[in-house]
Amino acid sequence: MKNLALFDLDHTLLPIDSDYEWGQFLVRTGAVDPVEFKRRNDEFFAQYQAGTLDPAEYLEFALGTLARFPRTQLNAMHEQFMAEVIKPAIRRRALDLLLRHLDQGDLVAIITATNRFVTAPIAQALGVEHLIAAIPEEDAQGNITGKLLGVPTSGPGKVVHTHAWLEKIGKPLSAFERSHFYSDSHNDIPLLSVVTHPVATNPNAALAAHAANLGWPSLHLFND
Repeated sequence: MKNLALFDLDHTLLPIDSDYEWGQFLVRTGAVDPVEFKRRNDEFFAQYQAGTLDPAEYLEFALGTLARFPRTQLNAMHEQFMAEVIKPAIRRRALDLLLRHLDQGDLVAIITATNRFVTAPIAQALGVEHLIAAIPEEDAQGNITGKLLGVPTSGPGKVVHTHAWLEKIGKPLSAFERSHFYSDSHNDIPLLSVVTHPVATNPNAALAAHAANLGWPSLHLFND
């Protein structure tokens, strides 16, 4: 594998935020208190969009919510979430972009700040084997405890986790002739800055301005 292709997930490969939509799904299905949970979920989402989110604080909230349910119930809820929310949101142009890199023999991975419970089935549905995501601690029965393993996979943490993953598979970033990272968010500028081919994908205003200043290409997958 001569080339590496990394993808953010939310608003990059999907036209939605899977973490936020998971919270909305919990509210809609009556799994959580609709008023208090929606208030906090909306508050955290606004902080993320503004670039002021404390990822550890958010993950404590998100994983703590998952810990309320036995794993069998969580899995059933997630199957419904995939059918009702995620699969209808998958777009052909995003799949084509992934397939182009896969067909070229590139090493492809999704790296997301959203936790692995929410995103692992999404990566599978997109046909991507490798996923770097926030890892929830599990007990011996596979139930989520509410704790985060390691550091959050957001901002500079994406750089840390990418290097750790590549080291684990014996392919440091410098070993690739070309390394791509596709992202929509200014929060991902740290990782965009260390690859050879950063691509501002469906970029928010802050990333679009940064990309324009540095001459990075922009890609829009969801305009149609």
